[in-house]
Amino acid sequence: MTSLVACLSSGKGTWAQLIEIIRGAQWDDVFLITNEFGKEKFKEKNVKLVILDLNKSPNILSDEIVDALHEKDLGTEVAINISSGTGNEHMALLSAILKLGLGVRFVFSKNGKVEELKLFKFSFD
Repeated sequence: MTSLVACLSSGKGTWAQLIEIIRGAQWDDVFLITNEFGKEKFKEKNVKLVILDLNKSPNILSDEIVDALHEKDLGTEVAINISSGTGNEHMALLSAILKLGLGVRFVFSKNGKVEELKLFKFSFD
């Protein structure tokens, strides 16, 4: 199985998409990068919130995400969703995952089902 790591931030309707992803698959763990507002308002069970000041620069956020996740048993790859959040938050998250040496699988919700965004399309024609 795989752990899910995602941003829980701004964007109208993005929390509903994220809830579909959390509920739509069996995850080892779910880690959500969020702020104090997310901590106060997000009530989904069985998630681990990483509370950060999301107004910091991506390089600082990246290091803080690494610090928060480096001792977690994440295996060799994680599923990532970046439907919620800003570009700075997404850059910080992706940078942190790469610094941790993990592979990534991008996941999204389509018609209530969790799907994986295929990164490669091979053709032998």
